Amino acid sequence: MACHVCWKFLCVILLFVFRVALHGVEGDSNGLRLNFYAISCPRAEAIARQALQQGISRDPTAAAALLRISFHDCQVDGCDASVLLHSSSRIVAETISERNFGLRRFDLIDDIKAALERACPRTVSCADIIQIAGRDAVALSGGPSIPVLTGRRDSISASNIRADAQLPLPNISVGDMLNMFTQKNISIEDGVALLGGHTLGVGHCVNFQNRLTPRKDPTMSPLLSAILTVICQVPPSLSNLTFAPNDLTNFVFDNQYFRDIIQNRGLLKIDSEIALDPRTAPYVLNFSRNQQYFFDKFTVGFLQLSKSKVLTGDQGQIRKDCKYVNS
Repeated sequence: MACHVCWKFLCVILLFVFRVALHGVEGDSNGLRLNFYAISCPRAEAIARQALQQGISRDPTAAAALLRISFHDCQVDGCDASVLLHSSSRIVAETISERNFGLRRFDLIDDIKAALERACPRTVSCADIIQIAGRDAVALSGGPSIPVLTGRRDSISASNIRADAQLPLPNISVGDMLNMFTQKNISIEDGVALLGGHTLGVGHCVNFQNRLTPRKDPTMSPLLSAILTVICQVPPSLSNLTFAPNDLTNFVFDNQYFRDIIQNRGLLKIDSEIALDPRTAPYVLNFSRNQQYFFDKFTVGFLQLSKSKVLTGDQGQIRKDCKYVNS
């Protein structure tokens, strides 16, 4: 009898181990799960992180660039790597859209893909690489370790027109931003946390110059306004080449962004307005006071955004080259 019980217990344990290896510990209704590549490419995420670490060590600004790519990919028709597709006879690239102005370091995505193709040909999707890169960019910059689910597949289409329609403008209102989050089942608090991604990187003068001239925006600190006026005092044709740091620690993922905007030191209109709007201001204040709480809510928001309209199973494809649909 005792042996029979032991055998049943052993079978349960073996079944659990098999299911973890095959499916990952957790999954969701979209078909994504942790450790999706546990069998097909066991070192996939380690290979991706190693390539990313090398890139960020050479260019610390790359972390902000990769996080922005992950956000912009998910915003347009879901997290499907459509943002990576180059123009062709059937496609006009999303990067043509003015709302994708400043997206860069796609070469690092290509480097990660090349490393993964050498290890596991046509196995790891470009859509997963984008989200893994965004996750690791946050962690390598001092932010939280986010348990990103994988299993996405790549789109076979892209549209600059859809990018124009779905990506937010630099002067988006709080109400419109909250509506955008609601459409993705992201709460107001988690959406505000996602805006905290502005803690990394820079803002180009072209995106906030209207807050400086012809009239100073009263919601911006006079000192910051004066500094930015000097930085951005160039002909309009060059305003897309000049920039300012998003916050005082723009290479570190922390809660400095929130501490800055409650002091009227936000670059973009939306940065200043979420610190003042009664729907969002309490969350801004909480995040400014408690960095770990910000990390926790950013993680929730990132995970929800990264599940947006994903392709899984037999949908889409696994591109061999992230820039082009397979022939």
